[in-house]
Amino acid sequence: MVAKPRSAAITTTLGARLTKKARIDDPSSNTKYLATKTSNDESTVSLSSRGKQKADLENEASSSTLPSTFKIVAGSYEKLLYGLEGSTSIENDDIKFHLKPIFIFPAHVSCIKAVAASPGGKWLATGSADEIIKVWDLKRKKEIGGLMHHEGSVTTLLFPSRSHLVSASEDGTIGIFHARDWSVLRTLRGHKGRVNSVDVHPSGKVALSVGKDRMLRMWDMMRGRGVASSKLGKEGEIVRWSTDGEMFAVQSGKDIDIYLTDMSLLHSIKHPSRLHDIKFCKRSYQEGQVLLASAEDKKVSIYDFITLPGHSRTSASTDHDENDKNKETNPRIIAEIVGHENRIKAIQTLNISLPFHPVFTSSINSSVNHPHPHSTTIVSTVSSDGKINVYNLADLSGSRPEKSTIHQIQPVATYDTKGTRLTCVTLGEGEIANNGVIGKRNRDQEEEEEDEESAIEDHEEGGIGADEENEENEEEIEEPEEEEEESE
Repeated sequence: MVAKPRSAAITTTLGARLTKKARIDDPSSNTKYLATKTSNDESTVSLSSRGKQKADLENEASSSTLPSTFKIVAGSYEKLLYGLEGSTSIENDDIKFHLKPIFIFPAHVSCIKAVAASPGGKWLATGSADEIIKVWDLKRKKEIGGLMHHEGSVTTLLFPSRSHLVSASEDGTIGIFHARDWSVLRTLRGHKGRVNSVDVHPSGKVALSVGKDRMLRMWDMMRGRGVASSKLGKEGEIVRWSTDGEMFAVQSGKDIDIYLTDMSLLHSIKHPSRLHDIKFCKRSYQEGQVLLASAEDKKVSIYDFITLPGHSRTSASTDHDENDKNKETNPRIIAEIVGHENRIKAIQTLNISLPFHPVFTSSINSSVNHPHPHSTTIVSTVSSDGKINVYNLADLSGSRPEKSTIHQIQPVATYDTKGTRLTCVTLGEGEIANNGVIGKRNRDQEEEEEDEESAIEDHEEGGIGADEENEENEEEIEEPEEEEEESE
C-alpha cells in the first residue's frame, strides 16, 4: 500500500501511463446553516434568507460570463478518457452544435468511475477503481498528479467551487481538497461502508451524502464535521440538491424521493425503469426547474413539478390517478430525451451562451416563434452503447403539456466511441462569450477574486480552508457511531 500523505497530497501515480508532466494525447496527432438532531432518524435544517439571496446573486453574476464553447469529458470501463470540444454556429438560419475530439487515452489502470470539471473549466479530476484521484489541467491538457488519499474505489467527484474538490469512496469516507496546493483539508467519517454519492448545497456551506448503510448524512462544510443523519430505510444511490437549494432528491433503484430542507417528504416518484442518474436543471429560458432521470430504458425522462403554497407531501408515479386530488402538483414526465440504444449511465448539464439570431423556432412547438434566447442549457449523456450525446433544453416546451403528450427531444450532436462502455461524464466551461483579451481578463480576475474570498472566508470561519497550523483543522473528524437496525 502506498502511503497517502495528508498534505502536499499531489504525487505521481506509480505505474501510470502518463508522467507528472505528460501532456494529454491528441487523437488526431455569511450564510449559516442551523442543523439540530431531533432524534436518531430525524434532522431539521433551516437556511437563512441571506443564504438564498447569495445563491441568487451568484447565479445572476454567472449569467454575464457564460461560455460560448464547452468541453465534454467521459470515462469508461475500458479505462479510456474521452475529451470533446463543443461549439455552436448559425447555419441556414438555425443553430448547429459541433463536437470535436481533443483527446482519447487510458487515464487509469482500472475502470474510471467519476469525473468532474471545476467551474471555469481549468481543472479536471478523474476517479477510478484503482483508488486514485488524478488531477489534470484541462486548458493545457496536462496531468498534474495523483491524489492517493482513499483506500477504496472512488465513487463521486465534484467541484463545489473553483477552490475545493470533494470526493467520496467505497472506503466510507469523504475527502475535501484545496484546489490550489491539493492538500487534504478534511476527511469526513460517519458512513458504515461505501459512500455512494455526495452533493454540496449551491452556497457551498453544507453537503449531503448517502451510502450502503442506508443513511442520509448532513455535513457542515465550514467546520468539516457531521451535524445530522437520518435513516432512509433503503440504500440511497444518488443525492442531488435542487438548483435553488430549497429541496433535494434521493434516488434508490426505481424510486426518487424529494425532500424539503426540513426533511419533510415532498414527492415520491416511482419510475418505470431502473435509474442510473438524476439531476435538477433550470429551464433554458422559462421560470422553474425540472428533474432529469436517466434509466435502463435508454431514455432520460424529464419530470416537471409544481409546489403550491401550503403543499407538504404528495406521491407520484407514471401511472397517473385521475382521482388524485393532488394530480396538478404531482411530478410527471413532460418530455423524454432519446437517441441512445442502451442504458444511459450518466447525465450532466451546463448553461452556455448562443450566437445571436433574430428568431428562434422551437423544434417542439414550431408554429410559435420565440425571441431567440441569448443562452441555453445543454445536457450531455453517456450510455453503454458507446455514444456521447448533446441535447438543447431550449427544445423543451415552456408550458405543461397534456398528460397524453410526452415530447421527445433528439440529440443536437453525437460522438460515437465505437462500443466503449461509458460510465461517467462532466461538462466543462470553454471560452466565455465576450472572448478575446477582455474576456480572458474577466475570467482570470473572477477566478482570483473567488480564490481570495474563499481563503478569507475559510480563515475567518475556521473552516475547511483555514491555515494548516490550526491543529483542529488537521484532525480527521469522525461522526459518532449510532446503532441502527437493518431490517428488510
